[in-house]
Amino acid sequence: MPRIKSAKKRVEVAERNRQRNIAAKSAIRTAIKKALTGADDSARTDALQTVYSLIDKAVLKGVMHKNTAARYKSRVTKAVTTKSA
Repeated sequence: MPRIKSAKKRVEVAERNRQRNIAAKSAIRTAIKKALTGADDSARTDALQTVYSLIDKAVLKGVMHKNTAARYKSRVTKAVTTKSA
C-alpha cells in the first residue's frame, strides 16, 4: 500500500479508470451481441450503428486502441451482413 499522498491518489484514479474501462468494454460486447442476434435487418442495422458509436467513443476516451476498434467494426459488420444475406 502506498504511503505517499500522491501515490494513494494515483491508486484511486487508476481504480476509477479501470472501472470505467470495464464498463465501456462490457457495453460494446453487449451491443455486438444485440447486433448479431437481431430479429430482422432493420434491427441489426440499428444495433450496428450503436456498436460503431460505442467503439468510436471508447477510442476517444482511450479505452481501446484505434486498430483494435477497426478490427471489431470490421468483424461485426462482416458477421451482420453475411447473416442478412
